[in-house]
Amino acid sequence: MLEEALGHAYEGILITDAEGLILKSNEAYARFLGLPLEDMIGRHVTEVVENTRMHIVAKTGVPEIAQLQKIRGHEMICHRIPILERGKVVAVVGKVMFREVDDLFTMTTRFTAMKKELEFYKDELHRRGGAKHSFERIIGASASLERAKALARKVARADTTVLLKGESGTGKELFAHAIHRESPRALGPFVKVNCAAIPETLFESELFGYKAGAFTGAQRGGRKGKFALAEKGSILLDEVSELPLAMQVKLLRVLQEREIEPVGAVEAEPIDVRILAASNKDLEELVAQGAFRKDLYYRLNVLKLEIPALRDRPEDIPLLVDHLLRSLERETGIPVDGVSPEAERVMRAFPWPGNVRELRNVLEQALYVKAGRSIQLEDLPAALTGERDREEARTLKALLRRTEAEEIRRALQEARGDKRAAAALLGICKSSLYAKLEQYGISGRSDVPDSWKPAQQPGTRRLG
Repeated sequence: MLEEALGHAYEGILITDAEGLILKSNEAYARFLGLPLEDMIGRHVTEVVENTRMHIVAKTGVPEIAQLQKIRGHEMICHRIPILERGKVVAVVGKVMFREVDDLFTMTTRFTAMKKELEFYKDELHRRGGAKHSFERIIGASASLERAKALARKVARADTTVLLKGESGTGKELFAHAIHRESPRALGPFVKVNCAAIPETLFESELFGYKAGAFTGAQRGGRKGKFALAEKGSILLDEVSELPLAMQVKLLRVLQEREIEPVGAVEAEPIDVRILAASNKDLEELVAQGAFRKDLYYRLNVLKLEIPALRDRPEDIPLLVDHLLRSLERETGIPVDGVSPEAERVMRAFPWPGNVRELRNVLEQALYVKAGRSIQLEDLPAALTGERDREEARTLKALLRRTEAEEIRRALQEARGDKRAAAALLGICKSSLYAKLEQYGISGRSDVPDSWKPAQQPGTRRLG
């Protein structure tokens, strides 16, 4: 069988002893060399194979993988692998992987094209009904966040139920997306359910669906519920603490029996869904208060993933600020270079009760009120800076900056975008205007329509 396998192998194979004498070859290698197989056996490899290094590998004992070798005018890729016995080389196996380097390039090109095509379809599938975020979208390098991400990656490969615990705005949904994307169910649907947003009377039909004629006003043919839509994929039950007690009983059955019973159905239907649950409330405390079933809690809490609050990882704030500003810059079209050291210091010291969501809102607000290219301390809301810091921020210098920026914008509007005319209106030279446009992040384009005409001839505005 070994002889037959060697003889019928597509790749050319050659075996020498420790001295470089050819012990064995197959027909594929002999045809490649253009020699009769029987003429090769017993001869030294250097007499038979052009540019060979088989005898060198026999001496060094060091394997040579995917090496380029030219034989009879052909560039080929080959392996040279020593066979050791008790630490000594007893033989060397040579194997031709590609008889022409062009074959390798052709295969690589095809593989790259297929990989790109697969990634395209995977991304399209995620965009249409799957998870949109990966672990790379979870910004931060703090120890607490890295521990959470490492555990989440491990959990993703399993199929167990996960309870995501964290304050509002910490990124529980982001983690759920990432877990689904790295799970064996990644190509399946990812369905999100906000338990706090569903009226109590609609819970059952929303989660489990209903059959035709189940109630007055039901759609013809019935309707699938969220669990059925998540078949072969994952379902995220966000704010699971808001489930009514009656629905908690039904969810418990889903977890235990892996089946659902649509409204109006005669019998239960099996499902294959991974359940991810998220809560910003302490479920153990709710269990103690009788507001959450203990047996359901234990079913959901197979593996708890704690998402750290932003105040517990202030070292991540600069990374988050940079990431969020780049995103907001694309959304709003407002250019921004970053935040000043004073503004960053205040943001790092703030407790952020709303976590990353609140940080994003603060940065978006600051973008609209800033006067220059970067966000300054005076651009932050009073809730961050405190009343005392807020009063200090309202200095004459800050007020002058805001006034100057506003006057430049007004002059550009009156001059309909003509910078030379705008500079004349302001009583400054054109180069000074360009410097101030750069300083305040003003585009210099006029937003005033051609039909607009000032009510009176504008006077000259002096700056500085």
